[in-house]
Amino acid sequence: MPTPAGTLYRGREGMWSWVAHRVTGVLIFFFLLVHVLDTALVRVSPEAYNAVIGTYQTPIMGLGEAGLVAAIVFHAFNGIRIVLVDFWAKGPRYHKVMLWVVVGLFVVTMAGFLPRHLMNVFGGGH
Repeated sequence: MPTPAGTLYRGREGMWSWVAHRVTGVLIFFFLLVHVLDTALVRVSPEAYNAVIGTYQTPIMGLGEAGLVAAIVFHAFNGIRIVLVDFWAKGPRYHKVMLWVVVGLFVVTMAGFLPRHLMNVFGGGH
């Protein structure tokens, strides 16, 4: 099967969403791992915990938070789409339409979140 024009990957929309779902899942897993570890610091050394939390209050980490929210939002909406494809009899027939609904919901959700979040990160929201 030839590679579709303009892509390096052999699949189409469904395969790209498959890749994005796995990537976002791994990113969310690593965030949760770090979150559990840094929260556990409070029992070991409150000073170390405060130092770590202080590093999180930077613009770079604010952008990282935006990326985390984007990963969670996509993963959640796409997860619902996957459930519908797997358990709804007409799901496979409408998987492309549902992917575009996921993309639309993602864009609307992030458009509502990002302006306020970025104002807070860069000091304009006070």
